[in-house]
Amino acid sequence: MKDTHKHQGMRRQLAETVAAKGITDKKVLDAIRAIPRHLFLDSSFEDHAYVDKAFPIRAGQTISQPFTVAFQTELLQVGPNHKVLEIGTGSGYQTAVLLHLKAKVYTIERQQELFKKTNLFFERMGYRPKKVVFGDGYKGLPENAPFDSIIVTAGAPEVPRALLGQLKIGGRLVVPIGDDEQVMTLFVRKSEKEFEKKELGAFRFVPMLENKN
Repeated sequence: MKDTHKHQGMRRQLAETVAAKGITDKKVLDAIRAIPRHLFLDSSFEDHAYVDKAFPIRAGQTISQPFTVAFQTELLQVGPNHKVLEIGTGSGYQTAVLLHLKAKVYTIERQQELFKKTNLFFERMGYRPKKVVFGDGYKGLPENAPFDSIIVTAGAPEVPRALLGQLKIGGRLVVPIGDDEQVMTLFVRKSEKEFEKKELGAFRFVPMLENKN
């Protein structure tokens, strides 16, 4: 697939839709305008790429709704060269948004089929995360911690404690918490033991699964 003027126009419209729903961070909106979301979907689903909705991808997973991607990204307050840990690489679209913001992205995927497919896609597209890992998102990446921010792109039944411990002081964890429906939750690390918590509305994600091996 190519990135045509038609696709670019659809992205501009999508960014306007996302902005109308409350996203104000100019850098995040620029990323929505810039990144060819249709390339992250199978070609037969190209018509769905710039509709503001989630869409199924492989291994029973989804590519998140663009508004949700923008909402989570805005909460992270990503700056250039920030170390960001992403739990749930999925299609790689959220990864690409973070890379557009010039973050140093470490990303974990537990579905091997998606891990292999998305890793190849990154290479082909020239996206360069610092690390792409096949593993258990609940454990994070302690060997690369601490992180400026951590984003979880699946619904966690409770906050993964290991991830809180891998934040820098002042770092931000954005995680949807709940079973059937999740509450988007922001944790800001104030000190070694103190975290500020904010709940920011209901969302719906695929469940965050733990590796059993």
